[in-house]
Amino acid sequence: MLPLAQMAVTVLTTADGREKTAISREFAQAWRDARAAGEVPEIGHANPPDIPARPAAPELLNPRDVPHRKPGTPEGRIALLHAVAHIELNAVDLHWDIIARFTDVKMPIGFYDDWVQAADEESKHFNLMCDCLEAEGSHYGALPAHAGMWRAAEDTKGDLYGRLAVVPMVLEARGLDVTPGMIKIFKQAKAHDAVAALETIYAEEVHHVAYGSKWFHYLCGRQEEDPTPFFHALVRKYFHSDLRPPFNEEKRAEAGIPPDFYWPLTKDGRPT
Repeated sequence: MLPLAQMAVTVLTTADGREKTAISREFAQAWRDARAAGEVPEIGHANPPDIPARPAAPELLNPRDVPHRKPGTPEGRIALLHAVAHIELNAVDLHWDIIARFTDVKMPIGFYDDWVQAADEESKHFNLMCDCLEAEGSHYGALPAHAGMWRAAEDTKGDLYGRLAVVPMVLEARGLDVTPGMIKIFKQAKAHDAVAALETIYAEEVHHVAYGSKWFHYLCGRQEEDPTPFFHALVRKYFHSDLRPPFNEEKRAEAGIPPDFYWPLTKDGRPT
């Protein structure tokens, strides 16, 4: 069995989405099998790429240039599925990257258990979205996609606190806010497979946000940092926008993120 950091780099340097996620799931299963057998596998050290390998398509555009399609149309629903697939593929790389990039920070084995599990689930999510796209006669890569998805990783590549704050606790938490609306769109279209896929993603993304909150609080406790103002400072440093309501306060609370973490980072700084 390869050291975990080397597994991570293998995923990160695989370009094709289906192949990347197949390797990711294989490695995750090997890790879980070893852990179930009572082993503590080697983490090792590696040099992850600054930018993970990507397929030739989709074309990556500035967010302002990505075409907007009405979600109530078949074309709009395909575009929505494509956008989610793109997010999920980036999430696969983000979770393997946090494993490989911060091996110089001594962390409990549970840290690696959590991010391997998250990477496995994101791999499943990407494939669910690809299956839905293909059922609609499309595929991942058929439409342009957001070029800025990896920016948070680049900005926080030297700061584990910042990575936890911005990726799971801001970006993935945003998914908890918007996914119920997407589910409603596909329910109205009676797209049952897409509804089932999105409901799976919605349930499991809560865990990924919770992993971020858990390990952020763990590190703050270890360094005797007050987590709330420290989180605010990190988000203002690394996230290049205000947070935007409405927030899914119930699911955010379930994931360990109380309102005083995110409301002060909105434009108005308070609930409306």
